[in-house]
Amino acid sequence: MAKRARKPSRRPQAGRVQEALPALSSLTELPEFEKLTASATQREAYEEVVARLVAEGFAQADELALGCVVRLDRGFPAVACEGATFRCEFSARLTKGEYSKVAVGDWLCVRVPQGHDMGLIEAILPRTNDLARWRGNARGERQTLAANIDSVLVVQALGERGVSADRLARSAMIVRDCGSEVAIVFTKADRVDDEALGAAVALVRDILGSGVKLVLTSSELERAGGEALQHLMAQAVELGVLWGTAGVQALVPKGSVAIMLGESGAGKSTLLNALLGREALETGAVRESDDTGRHTTVARRMVSLPGAGVIVDAPGLRSLPVIGHERGLALVFPDIAEAAQGCRFRDCTHTHEPGCVVQEEFRAGAFSKERLDAYLLLAREMRENANGIDPDVVI
Repeated sequence: MAKRARKPSRRPQAGRVQEALPALSSLTELPEFEKLTASATQREAYEEVVARLVAEGFAQADELALGCVVRLDRGFPAVACEGATFRCEFSARLTKGEYSKVAVGDWLCVRVPQGHDMGLIEAILPRTNDLARWRGNARGERQTLAANIDSVLVVQALGERGVSADRLARSAMIVRDCGSEVAIVFTKADRVDDEALGAAVALVRDILGSGVKLVLTSSELERAGGEALQHLMAQAVELGVLWGTAGVQALVPKGSVAIMLGESGAGKSTLLNALLGREALETGAVRESDDTGRHTTVARRMVSLPGAGVIVDAPGLRSLPVIGHERGLALVFPDIAEAAQGCRFRDCTHTHEPGCVVQEEFRAGAFSKERLDAYLLLAREMRENANGIDPDVVI
């Protein structure tokens, strides 16, 4: 996109908001346009939008550019285009309706007209997928966490609280439902002994299957080195899992985009700093009461990894209410979902009904109690939540 001198913005309110946002020139971790890849469908859609805008007289071709949202602060996205990264706002034609919200990872057609110090979003291009969670209200509204994501790294910190089987299954169900791949990253692996570490890995494989990719990390030990680090690396080999920052990088190859999904204090920002090789992102102090870090990420942002792809860092999620993810549930628990097809009653809850094939398979040892419990909890929660939705809303 051709560079041009820009006059002061005619939108003083937007200008005041922009002044309070971090300067993009100070955000050295943001990816350049060349590290991001739009799909063929998105590029075709972009060319169609450009042709329409030019034909209708809304813009000149040299004002328009293909861009990707790399950061989102209070509704003002930072967009990477070829040769430049700048803040954008919506054009007047896109200020209402479902097409007036963007997420990190969205591909756009943007315009930088004369007299503006911000770009204008003219179109949001079709998404390949949409990682979203239900807001928990009766209207069934969802919050998009990121768009056009190749994989999701579900991050949990090891320690006294142990691993949450429900959180693993819940996260994986949402991820698989949107069409992305899921992997598990355990941080603070130095906080547990060998037995607890082995149990945590076994639980992941029991709940999510033996094929799930898993990484053990300890930013503290990777900095300190020594015998403790060598012992943990040997444990990772023995357990058949990936280790450390190199293991995380292997999950995010060049040309791909992943997102870290986890609770506040799981150690996501600390891990990203280790991946970057510098303290580029803020981290919080550790609370003595529960040995977890305080929530510090306030904006959804892309982080460019040296020698690898791009990771989206997002604020921690305290809860993940679920509704309408039946496809994801079947993808995470295919054996149980297949058994459920043979139950005598179509509305079988797989707990007490006669002719329940799921319970028959469980008693025969087809799957563990932990795996079945995780399935039943999510299935029951989705049924109950669906009953609370306004009757005119289609999930």
